[in-house]
Amino acid sequence: MDKQLMKKIIKSYDYPLIIAIFMLSAFGLIMVYSSSMVSAVIRFGVSSDYFYQRQKIWLIIAMIGFFFALIVPYKIWANKKIVQFIFFLMPVILIAVAFVGHTANNATSWFQLGFFNLQPAELAKLGLIIYLAAVFANKQKRLSQPARAKVFPIYYTLFICFLIAIQPDFGTATIVLLIAACLILSSGLSFRLLWKQLLFFMMIMAVVFPLLFPFIGDEIFSKERMSRIYSFLDPFKYADDEGFQLVNSYIAIGLGGIKGLGLGKSIQKYGYLPESHTDFIMSIIAEELGLFGVTFVLGLLAFIVLRGLWIARKCNDAFGSLIAVGVSAMIGIQTFINVGGVTGLIPITGVPLPLVSYGGSSLVLFMISLGVLVNVSMFTKYEAKYKENAKPMNPTKKLQKRGLTF
Repeated sequence: MDKQLMKKIIKSYDYPLIIAIFMLSAFGLIMVYSSSMVSAVIRFGVSSDYFYQRQKIWLIIAMIGFFFALIVPYKIWANKKIVQFIFFLMPVILIAVAFVGHTANNATSWFQLGFFNLQPAELAKLGLIIYLAAVFANKQKRLSQPARAKVFPIYYTLFICFLIAIQPDFGTATIVLLIAACLILSSGLSFRLLWKQLLFFMMIMAVVFPLLFPFIGDEIFSKERMSRIYSFLDPFKYADDEGFQLVNSYIAIGLGGIKGLGLGKSIQKYGYLPESHTDFIMSIIAEELGLFGVTFVLGLLAFIVLRGLWIARKCNDAFGSLIAVGVSAMIGIQTFINVGGVTGLIPITGVPLPLVSYGGSSLVLFMISLGVLVNVSMFTKYEAKYKENAKPMNPTKKLQKRGLTF
């Protein structure tokens, strides 16, 4: 690759998006330390910087994944063999975790791999985005395909969501389903076909669910899950039990006001918010940094989501456009569900805040996904700016020769 082409590639990267990602992940690392420094000592009996040090290691790994995804041409993920590998891998690991996975918080959702835990459901988010983007982009070039072939990805998605839900992890299953819905609605499938499949699915569930209810009813409507509904409807009535987290989240938000109490000066992290560095980190941000801190975080997340949708609109390649839609939807949906749970808009689901909450699997997933998004942006900008005045980009040319593009 000559120097002139390299300069053009470097100029084509979306630096505002990259800066927003780095700022948010660095801010998240600071808030993980601030929100966990007390509970690490009191609740877990470790040093005050325990979670900070672990998150720092995960952030380094996530950065490596980000730069790898940023450099590798995104069209390589549309390769038939890679898509087939993802297609078979997702259900295998989701089934395997049910038998050999680690159980925590009444859910068998983790693989214990030495010094870290891996959550397959997190990998399924990006895997499903790549699979659906590749399949629907390919189908747009084969409009003569039968309707049955066009709707197969929908039923595959429902199967993946079912495997996640039975762990049980209804929060992640809902996120995966909503991400898939955004991709399906953006794929170009006719609404008439979608409505037919929706009605058909509802008819099947009307028959199957009553048959399965005696076996799964106690799991779906367990005491723990129903308590989340009760605490959502009236948290103060259950303030000493199920509504404890939500009530103290309200208190943290109220104490913060506009300016906040100051970084590191949270009161609620002294045992009142047990998940202060994971699910409820936004409550600590609101308490310590006030409305300004919340606006900063939500502003950066909104910028990333809107930038991703803008990239999807500008991209002329169907696969790249759908990838951008999927990654943007993943960030936006998970942010809404996390913040909605913290503020009492929706029941608490236990999902982390993207790039901010403590958690290795989640952080690595988001950084790799955003790396792919930045790569899509780079190719889109390069082709728009230099396509008419320059030779085809070498990486794309090599991929085309190897049959790695549509």
